[in-house]
Amino acid sequence: MGWHTGPLAASLAAIAVAMSACGAVGVPASAPTGSSPADPVVPDPSPSSGIAATGEVLAQTTVWQQGDGLPQLCLGAVGESYPPHCGGPVDLLNWDWDAVEQFETASGVTWGTYAVQGTWDGKAFTRTQEPIPLSLYDPIADFDPRLDPANPGSNDEATLEGIELDIRASGDPVIYSSITNGYLVVAVDYDDGTRQERYDREFGPDTVIVQSALRPVP
Repeated sequence: MGWHTGPLAASLAAIAVAMSACGAVGVPASAPTGSSPADPVVPDPSPSSGIAATGEVLAQTTVWQQGDGLPQLCLGAVGESYPPHCGGPVDLLNWDWDAVEQFETASGVTWGTYAVQGTWDGKAFTRTQEPIPLSLYDPIADFDPRLDPANPGSNDEATLEGIELDIRASGDPVIYSSITNGYLVVAVDYDDGTRQERYDREFGPDTVIVQSALRPVP
């Protein structure tokens, strides 16, 4: 049992691997154990950025629904318990399980992994195109070269830890953050460049990497 993220970017996978060694903030150290009634599976609300996308965006991740509740896009880590725990959930509108394949249901939870295209209003995601199961989807490589171990940043860990605390204290919505390869990586639901530009001004360029879970449609 563990945690995984959707393959929207190889860079996010690299962050997840580094978390256990780098003391990431905002990500559980381990997944929930089992699926007994005592084990909560209701996801924590995702801290929404409130930044709307002007065009359609793409999510490559788990879609999760408990009972008659709204379906959720899991933009954070997903616990590989059974049923899984949804990290970083946001409301998913216009979703129909009867119109998709490759999903499971257990203990009142239905889930599957998909590439989902739609619109983002800063709080909720509305599907506009037919979802594609990730097992049938060929994602476009989107690796951030700054996360290449051969290309480390020049920032020391103590400085990055201080910046991480400052960002958390500011109230900026963050799905999770991690000190990785000499940078502070901050994962958010969506950023149109506004937060990246602000962090560059506040903390200097090549210090904070803002990673969006929702990406513009290629």
